[in-house]
Amino acid sequence: MDTHARDEAAQWFVRLQDGELNAQERQRFEAWRAQRPEHQYEFDVLQGLWNAADLLPKARLQALGDAPLKRPLRGAVLRYAVAASVVAVALSLGLFLTHSQTKSYDAEFTTRLGEHRQVTLPDGSSIDLNSRSVVTVHYEQGQRGVELKQGEAMFNVEHDLDRPFVVKAGAGWVTVTGTRFDVRRDDELTRVAVEAGTVKVQGRLSDQGVTLTAGRGTHVDTQGRVAAVYAVNPAELTAWRSGKLVFNNAALSDVAREVSRYREQPLRVSTASVGNLRLTSVFNTSDTEALLKALPHILPVALRTLPDGSQEIISR
Repeated sequence: MDTHARDEAAQWFVRLQDGELNAQERQRFEAWRAQRPEHQYEFDVLQGLWNAADLLPKARLQALGDAPLKRPLRGAVLRYAVAASVVAVALSLGLFLTHSQTKSYDAEFTTRLGEHRQVTLPDGSSIDLNSRSVVTVHYEQGQRGVELKQGEAMFNVEHDLDRPFVVKAGAGWVTVTGTRFDVRRDDELTRVAVEAGTVKVQGRLSDQGVTLTAGRGTHVDTQGRVAAVYAVNPAELTAWRSGKLVFNNAALSDVAREVSRYREQPLRVSTASVGNLRLTSVFNTSDTEALLKALPHILPVALRTLPDGSQEIISR
């Protein structure tokens, strides 16, 4: 991670905590934050740690502020050194004189077409958002709640037996105490895949639900029915985090739906028989045109452009 971006994020963060920015300063801050993904990421890390301070016992906060730095920090830990100093400064100013286990936290995070964003939550959990995704977060006493309103998100949840982490998506919900899992919400289904740990998936019509462990997945339909557990490849399903689209014997209808997430206009299949054709390949999320150009050379299909500007895969 760019240490210069981290330092700039800390400077902006301290200024925002110190007082209101004037209109010109606010404009400069917003321009800086939008300039590079690293700027938004580093600022979100600081904001998450700042919010997390109110969720920790006062004694623990004081220990963090008083603890001397005995050796240099390297690698991933270095990214949080400046953030830790912000917490220490806040302690010295007496900003954490009270502690409330019932402190609430509300936020909404979105991504635009082709954007990938990571946010850090007050408890240290993180969410990776795929293209065109919307999540809302609501923490309260006894529960950490998230709703995936649109798109796809990868969750890395900090362990907390006293405050389960519940993700609602469509007609289903996922309950965990600490794990890594992916949730994708489409029009017809909500899909859940687990990379590490254990989650429980429930739906409106299946109160008992199913339990997933690493390498297992399920889906919930619009009526709230939860499918039986099946094997998944989390690395393939979450390849979008590294800018890849991985298709392994995937139905062309599923390919079209996935590609549409990264295009201004949707990609469709003309018939069920075309949609049932299978594709195995890897493409970049940033270059879906390459996929469209390759399709006619891989499968017996062609592409046609519709009056609304969208494209359709037809039989050749």
